[in-house]
Amino acid sequence: MAKGEISINNNNLKSRAAFLSEYAAMLMGSGVHSSRVIRNTKRMGEAMSMEVIISNFHKSLMLYASDRSSGESVNILKEIPSLPISFEINTNLSRLSWEAYDGKLSFDELKERYRKLVARPKLHPVVILILSSFANASFCALFGGTWYSMGIVFSATMIGMSSKQKLLSKGVNVFIVFALCSFIASIVASTAVIFKLQTSDIAMATSVLYLIPGVPLINGFMDMMEGHVILGMARLIDAFLLVLCIAIGLSGTMMLLRNSLLL
Repeated sequence: MAKGEISINNNNLKSRAAFLSEYAAMLMGSGVHSSRVIRNTKRMGEAMSMEVIISNFHKSLMLYASDRSSGESVNILKEIPSLPISFEINTNLSRLSWEAYDGKLSFDELKERYRKLVARPKLHPVVILILSSFANASFCALFGGTWYSMGIVFSATMIGMSSKQKLLSKGVNVFIVFALCSFIASIVASTAVIFKLQTSDIAMATSVLYLIPGVPLINGFMDMMEGHVILGMARLIDAFLLVLCIAIGLSGTMMLLRNSLLL
C-alpha cells in the first residue's frame, strides 16, 4: 500500500463515493468556500485510492469518483444541507482529511471519526445569544457609542437574536426572518432616539449588525476570484438579498420614527 492510502478492502466504490459526497456537502453547508471543499475531498479521495472530481452548485453538488485499481467509476448528486455556519466543524473536518491521508486510517475508522465529529454537541443557543449581544454592544462602543447606547444595543440584539432563533427553528423563510428581526432590533434600539440619548444614531445603526451575512459575502467573493463564478454569484446574490431585508426592516423603524428623527 502506498503511503497515505486507506485500506479499502471489502468497501465498494459506491459506499466510498457516497461518504465523500456527504463529507463535501457537510463542508459546503457549514460555510466553507468551494476551493477548500474540493481540496479536502480530493485529499480524502486520494487516501482511498480514488480520483475525485467535484462540481459545486448553490444547493447541490455533483461528485465523480473513479477507483484507480479497478477503473470503475460512479457519479453521485448530493443535496447540500442548510446548516448554521460552524468554524469548529470546518476545522475538524479539514483536519480529518489530513488524518486520512497521513494516518492510513481504515474506511470504517474514517467513517466513525466523521460521525463523532458531526455529532459533537453544539453551543447552546443561549450561549450564542449572550455572546452575540456582547459582540454587538462592543461594535457600538467601537463606533463611539456611550454606555447607555451599548446597553440598548445589547438588549436589542438579545431580543432580535432570540426572535431569529425561534423563527428559523419553526421553518420561517430566512428572508422574512431577517427583515422581521432587523425591524424588531431597531425598534428596541429606537428608545435611544425617543429619549434623545447621546449617540442614539450609533445605537440604531449597530443594533442590526448581528444580522450581516459576513461569511456568505466573503465566500461569494472568494469563489468568484478562484473561478467558481456561478456559485460565487449565487452566494453573493443570496447575501445581498439578506442585506436588502435588513435594510427593509431598519427602514420600517425609521419610517415609524420619522418625526422623532427630525427633532
